[in-house]
Amino acid sequence: MQAVLDLFDEAFRAFGWFDYAPSAIGISGKEPVFPTRLRIADASAAALAVGGVAASAYHQECGGPKQNVNVDVALAGASLIGFFLQRLEGAELKRPSLVNPTVDFYPCKDGRWIHLHGGFPNLEQGLLEFLGCDRDKSEVAAKVAAWESYALEEEIAARGLCACVIRTQDEWTAHPQGKSLAAKPIVEIEKIGETIPSVPQMADAPPLRPLDGIRVLDLTRVLAGPTCGRTLASHGAQVLNISADHLPSVEPFVVDTGHGKRNTFLDFRNEEDRRTLDDLIQQADVFCQSYRPGALAKYGVSPEQLIEKKPGLIVVSINCYGHDGPWADRPGWEQLAQCATGIADLEAKDGVPKLLPAAATDYTTGYLAALGATVALLRRLKEGGSYHMKVSLARTGMWLFDLDRVEGAENVDFTATLEDVQEKMITTETPCGTLVHLPPAVSMDKTPPHWELPPSPLGRHRPEWC
Repeated sequence: MQAVLDLFDEAFRAFGWFDYAPSAIGISGKEPVFPTRLRIADASAAALAVGGVAASAYHQECGGPKQNVNVDVALAGASLIGFFLQRLEGAELKRPSLVNPTVDFYPCKDGRWIHLHGGFPNLEQGLLEFLGCDRDKSEVAAKVAAWESYALEEEIAARGLCACVIRTQDEWTAHPQGKSLAAKPIVEIEKIGETIPSVPQMADAPPLRPLDGIRVLDLTRVLAGPTCGRTLASHGAQVLNISADHLPSVEPFVVDTGHGKRNTFLDFRNEEDRRTLDDLIQQADVFCQSYRPGALAKYGVSPEQLIEKKPGLIVVSINCYGHDGPWADRPGWEQLAQCATGIADLEAKDGVPKLLPAAATDYTTGYLAALGATVALLRRLKEGGSYHMKVSLARTGMWLFDLDRVEGAENVDFTATLEDVQEKMITTETPCGTLVHLPPAVSMDKTPPHWELPPSPLGRHRPEWC
């Protein structure tokens, strides 16, 4: 599979670690899974599979056994709509309304299309106030139609709101932000500090699971960032999610990405909560955040500030458009990454832009982040150092374009695949009730990935390590 080789080249061969051969990876099933020419299931499967190899490699360095890794392509693909497939028996998850005029495609004065994204209440209100209209689709359409597309995109961005003009792949490649991203690897790992190699303390026996003893602070929301923490937890990491009760959330996303985690609230505007966070950092191995560049610096937790507090820390940064370039500080979502990179144009029907039938850049970016974090842990183990690992939704979207197209995928009926996937779903008792959900798409013959903790409501636990 081309996608596996792409990631293996970046994750292992770049560092000369030939002991972890890709022949240890097995692939079950094949594309097409969804009605799209892009290999979104293959890409997801590749990120998960190479992430499994990274976890196995770390385990071997700690005295664990060498093992085989297999990934189910259909499950990996289905995981891209995992929030939709899960169900809570006897109750309904609070899904956001599908009718939101500030989350949609609109034609502009110059004939180009733009995608607005007011996915959270503050963003929705900001867009409506800027456009000067009520929450009515026809009113929003009329206001957008009065603007030139690029001028509207810039005005919205200047206000810290979310929108993106639909570009072709060639247009994105020629754009300054696209050029910046094209020069970056899919998973960027930068050593930002020196420490001695972090050799784990060996007990009488090797750790039972690859990431046993690894502590992860998860300061992320929505899908990509939380998926990183969930993936690390599936290999045994202890993950503590930190949110705040004043921040909006989407319950199906929280539940789907909450497996294996404990959840606590901290308000960084409060000095005591900032001290609590500093205490947690002192015992952490990985700090994962999905805020815009610089947003956390005022609270003393930029990557540079973090490694001063805790040398040897692995800092994981996830955003929409990349971490360098003119758009680095713009907020964005899955849909906007698809619009920027050309995906929505590729998927267009009858001249109207269209999104992929799955959250492909979100979840896959989360899987790539977990892979990168594990490789950084392995580098710390072998050569020492503090690391900054960076991924973005737009860079993931560009990688999807680089993969070969799926032939004859346009008319795929996902319902047949879905029936097979649903037979593999598992049941977990949670504080919210009985949840039926997807299992991990990766299998490993010695340490099968699984989650030891069920999803729980945000803020349920104390801000402390177990």
